[in-house]
Amino acid sequence: MEHADISMVRDGTILLGAGLIFVLVFRRLGLGATLGFLVAGAIVGPQMLGLVGDAEAKLGFAELGITLLLFIVGLELSPQRLWRLKEDIFGLGLIQVVACGVVLAAILALAARFSLAAALAVGMPLALSSTAQVLPMLQSAGRLRTPFGERAFSILLFQDLSIIPMITIIAAMSRNPTDVGGPSGWLLGLYTVLAIGGLVAAGRFVLRPLFRLIGNLGEREMFVFAALFTVIAAAAVMEFLGLSTALGAFVAGVMLADSPYRHELEADVEPFRAILLGLFFLAVGMMLNLGAIGERPVFVVAMAAALIAAKAGIITALGLAFRMKWRQALALGLLLSQGGEFGFVLLAQAQHALLIAPDAASLFGAIITLSMATTPFLMMFTRRFREEPIVASDDRDGPKADGANAIIVGYGRFGQTVGQMLMTQDIPVTLIDTDIEMIDIAAEFGSKVYYGDGTRLDLLRQAGAAEAELILFCMDGDQLSPDQLEAVHEAFPKAALYVRAFDRRALVKLKPGPARAVVREVLESAVKMARLAMGGLGIAPGEIDRAEQMYRARDKERLRIQVEAGDMRAARAMVAEQHPWGGGERS
Repeated sequence: MEHADISMVRDGTILLGAGLIFVLVFRRLGLGATLGFLVAGAIVGPQMLGLVGDAEAKLGFAELGITLLLFIVGLELSPQRLWRLKEDIFGLGLIQVVACGVVLAAILALAARFSLAAALAVGMPLALSSTAQVLPMLQSAGRLRTPFGERAFSILLFQDLSIIPMITIIAAMSRNPTDVGGPSGWLLGLYTVLAIGGLVAAGRFVLRPLFRLIGNLGEREMFVFAALFTVIAAAAVMEFLGLSTALGAFVAGVMLADSPYRHELEADVEPFRAILLGLFFLAVGMMLNLGAIGERPVFVVAMAAALIAAKAGIITALGLAFRMKWRQALALGLLLSQGGEFGFVLLAQAQHALLIAPDAASLFGAIITLSMATTPFLMMFTRRFREEPIVASDDRDGPKADGANAIIVGYGRFGQTVGQMLMTQDIPVTLIDTDIEMIDIAAEFGSKVYYGDGTRLDLLRQAGAAEAELILFCMDGDQLSPDQLEAVHEAFPKAALYVRAFDRRALVKLKPGPARAVVREVLESAVKMARLAMGGLGIAPGEIDRAEQMYRARDKERLRIQVEAGDMRAARAMVAEQHPWGGGERS
């Protein structure tokens, strides 16, 4: 093996090992994974132990994590949800970014005597908050689907969208001679419009048919390949045109947000995003110039405090202006007062554009890091401001857990009946199936069915199973094993599980498990036919009821014996000894 290969394996082992240890420790302390990655990178990097070098190369590779994060953000932004949250996203979010950016730039220009261009280049990144920190915290606390959580999500979403124009502004102010020969601003704008149009067309006429073909083949590995190809190809198109790769990934997500493959794509891409985003924070930690920070510790601490105070005050005031109660507005301001991961990207862009010196980029990177370290403590403080979840909404665009939310896995003849009856009571239902032809037919009748294997825990999680009250497995055949059912129950203990059993054998196999109920698919229809047949012979309704009650009592006892025996052959023998009326049926 060549030396370069050995070095890459060694560096990867050290980085992953350090990240694992520090994230476990910081999670245990309630400080979050992001801070653990940053500290791990700083310790093993060239500034301290020097175990791993070449941070810039690793950062360039790990920025794919940011690209994948924007893709997943795009998947969340279907037209229906965008319309419902339009006031918060494009009102509250826009005003927050502009107000915080202008105020922070003014502080830098007046207090630190930065030039106007440098103040803007640093003030804009500082206006952003940490999506990677805040959203998981809100989700784990069960607050993401509250009015408070949706306001926070809307602001974070607009912040993620705003990095595109921010990168364009920094490029327009660039003093780097290598950027002089680039396209003009109006040409970049034209490229952007054409590229977005081309990506949207590609999504409709190329990607959707491609995913439909792969879905029909049933090859999950090909789905993962196609998902990664979509993200990287869209990013590559933008890079070729001199635009932001993150913009390409975001557009790719938006154009697939309303497709039946959304949950499957999100579940397949999420592990890569998590790993690469972790490597991104490790690389950022490695690049922190601890010497420059040590020379000006008072400045770093003071600026971090000023950042938190300024953003908390501005966002609190905006929350009050948008009719939030003062406690909720204050909680929102504190929660979003830190710097964010995209700040590191924009600071690197500003350094490349020669708007700020490398030492300044390190200093403000440390300020963002220190502010992020306060987030877990501020989150603990905001927990006293609780709200009830949003109960009613006509937004069915994605994984939700509003009220008595139900996830139905399998939307064939059985699942359709179950789903349609739940919908008559206005119960929000998420539908999942792997039959592409059935998904297309359901779409013609106005039903949104998502493609995916609903026995996968990661896909169920993307579909909102962590907040769901019901998970109903309505698939054909004997597709669900007791181990799978137990794993679903352990992963989502709040959800009541209901299972369709193909026959009596499947019911015996699943009955001792955690399911609230296991239903034999032909039992009730067979009982109804027997009742109709007896009625046709002129038997009195009372006698028919008695016959049904007698059958159900015998069937229940027979099933109890079979479940206790656990083996169908042994159970048949036991049943034959105790009940001469048999027990060999399979239904």
